[in-house]
Amino acid sequence: MAPQGTGFEGIFMIVIMFAILYFVMIRPQKKKEKEQKRMIAALKPGDEIETIGGIRGKIMRVKDELFLIESGMGTNKSFLTIERTCVSRFLRQAEENKQPTPIPESPEAEALEVKED
Repeated sequence: MAPQGTGFEGIFMIVIMFAILYFVMIRPQKKKEKEQKRMIAALKPGDEIETIGGIRGKIMRVKDELFLIESGMGTNKSFLTIERTCVSRFLRQAEENKQPTPIPESPEAEALEVKED
């Protein structure tokens, strides 16, 4: 007859399983979320982004938690107002020497007016 354990082995195995779960699943996800927040906080006008819905565009103006982005090509350009949290990924950094594209006046553009001191 084999000796019976006191139950500590079972508790120890559960603790080990949770530790493995943390290092394999939870920790990498938190690291990814932290990197995403850092990327979104660093975005500035001229940067090209992709939204969660798959819309690609260039950030034209930034105000608090909103971006005014230009999307489309040629004469089919559109201006959209999106929240920071809708940014899925960063595509390309703004070119420093390039002049910004003029934005037509609209209620959305006025709402995102950047005040310069």
